[in-house]
Amino acid sequence: MEITLAVLKPHVCRNTYALQQIKALISSNFNILEAKEVRITKELSERFYAEHKGKFFYNRLTTFMHSGPCYALILQSEACIQKWRHLMGPTKVFRAVYSEPDCIRALYGLSDTRNACHGSDSEASALREIAILFPEFKINKTCEQTHKA
Repeated sequence: MEITLAVLKPHVCRNTYALQQIKALISSNFNILEAKEVRITKELSERFYAEHKGKFFYNRLTTFMHSGPCYALILQSEACIQKWRHLMGPTKVFRAVYSEPDCIRALYGLSDTRNACHGSDSEASALREIAILFPEFKINKTCEQTHKA
């Protein structure tokens, strides 16, 4: 079993219908190990997206992410990272609308920055990002409990 981080962005959290629909999609496809509304501060946003520092979209992205509450989840399933990234669809909303019209970003994304959700791109990224948004989460304890079940 693999875990990943999912973050629903501020404009989705402000849209009750979109938030409800995405949460239902998530709960029908993954085990949800942890979930919470999180207020991402400027500092937290800069730390979370540190790998993008210096890129043209960095300031726009970090500013947007602390513009309102987000909803963060730790998901678990077989091939979890790949599965979540497939459900999200392409990062660029325009591409998502034309290539995967039923994906989350095609349905609820507004722009490349406001593309509805974030998902870790690798196991290393997932562990780093989970540690930032869920510092209390203990990976070893959770994995042990899952394997016993």
